[in-house]
Amino acid sequence: MLIKKIHHVAYRCRDAKETVDWYEKHLGMQLILAIAEDEVPSTKAPDPYMHIFLDAGGGNVLAFFELPTRPPMDRDHNTPDWVQHFAMEVGSMDELLTTKARLEAAGIDVVGPTDHTIFKSIYFFDPNGHRLELAVNTGTPEMLQRLDAVKRDMIEEWSRTKKAPMHARWMHDGSMSGGGGAQ
Repeated sequence: MLIKKIHHVAYRCRDAKETVDWYEKHLGMQLILAIAEDEVPSTKAPDPYMHIFLDAGGGNVLAFFELPTRPPMDRDHNTPDWVQHFAMEVGSMDELLTTKARLEAAGIDVVGPTDHTIFKSIYFFDPNGHRLELAVNTGTPEMLQRLDAVKRDMIEEWSRTKKAPMHARWMHDGSMSGGGGAQ
């Protein structure tokens, strides 16, 4: 395989300092690099920016650009706000619930935990309007094997019908985990 790992994922932010402070305070992600230029290196366009990089653990990096000369950032209004999100893994259900309580105590609205059977997760928004997900894996090897066995059939059926295939309905219908969940 050509790809070794994701080097970084970059989003836009309204304010670089506010973003760094929020991620450090609420998720413990430390600032590891800041780059600022008056010209875009790849295009040579005159466009000042601040590019910040945060440690997301395990060699993963979450980055943001602040673009002060551009119109205010907005979201894709043709896509529901639950679709585009950045999901990060935590180590245990206790960590997930503790983080949820800490976020809510700080006045941040949190959805979940949502039971996806193979993982449980919470959802919330950062100060830039980006939806974040924290997830803890709960699936068994057997569950993952069941999903692996039907993945190609599901894609083929979806491609033909544009209707949700029922091959993995057990993930959210409550039959495997005592409760269903939505996005």
